[in-house]
Amino acid sequence: MLAFVALLAASCGSPGKPMDPAPVSNAAWPQPAHVGGPDSSAGGGADTSCNPLASLSPSSTNVPDSSTMGDIKRRGKLIAGVDQTTYLFGFRNPTSGNLEGFDIDMVNEIARAIFGSPEGHVQFRAITSGQREEVLEKHQVDIVVRTFSITCARKKNVQFSSVYYKAGQRILVTKESKATKLADLSGKKICAAKKSTSAAKIATDPAKPVAITVDNWSDCLVMLQQGQVDAVSTDDTILAGMAAQDPTLQVVGGQFTEENYGIGVPKDNEDMVRFVNAVLDNVRNGGAWQDSYRRWVEPSLGAASPPSPVYQ
Repeated sequence: MLAFVALLAASCGSPGKPMDPAPVSNAAWPQPAHVGGPDSSAGGGADTSCNPLASLSPSSTNVPDSSTMGDIKRRGKLIAGVDQTTYLFGFRNPTSGNLEGFDIDMVNEIARAIFGSPEGHVQFRAITSGQREEVLEKHQVDIVVRTFSITCARKKNVQFSSVYYKAGQRILVTKESKATKLADLSGKKICAAKKSTSAAKIATDPAKPVAITVDNWSDCLVMLQQGQVDAVSTDDTILAGMAAQDPTLQVVGGQFTEENYGIGVPKDNEDMVRFVNAVLDNVRNGGAWQDSYRRWVEPSLGAASPPSPVYQ
């Protein structure tokens, strides 16, 4: 009994001096993988040794057995390198799980010309901006349709179709920012994708902004939202998709570069280039280009017409 009383008294005693709580501080936002610095040679935009926009003249949309297109038809799949992170151009619909966007529509038109219908005949391969040339050089894909700007440096390694879309580099900032041009971002961090012509422009601009490079444009969006960079700069098409996803952001200033998108093809597949150019002629003239543009791009960037092709 005495032991029980002693135990009861002990349990009712003073709890002792409280412990100090652990110090609380703001945790740093995690950064995406493979964050890098400037690359003044990215994209090869400074090379003027050719007419970058001149492509091989179109053939027809027939598919000869002894051709690159015939090989693709026997395989049963067109393998296309695309983006899955750029809203409006190449992104995965969170509801259906399907890849959608303007670039995806272009892939489907090429598949339609080969197979009669794209359904079940396209194998999409999601690639980063920096992988576009590599997958073509290694013949890991048949085409790359991924906001791929045509440059003379790139044409030394891969083939390009005629221009199917014209874009221009601009700036994305928060609505609180006072910046409207690159000169306003001197010494500030600007995000761009690795090996892109946008990264090269930032790295060589006289205002001397600080270029931060990442694998995907979606990484730039997250870094801007988290305050890790002061702006994102790339083609207005890509920035429009970012602004559409986040109403606290806005695209500012005019275009300060001209970016001409082409469909990439392995260097030795000239017959595929001519075939793709024939498909693009039909896309421009038959209304498919305008239908896709109205669906994906016009609400953000206004009305436009397909660019005229230039052939060698």
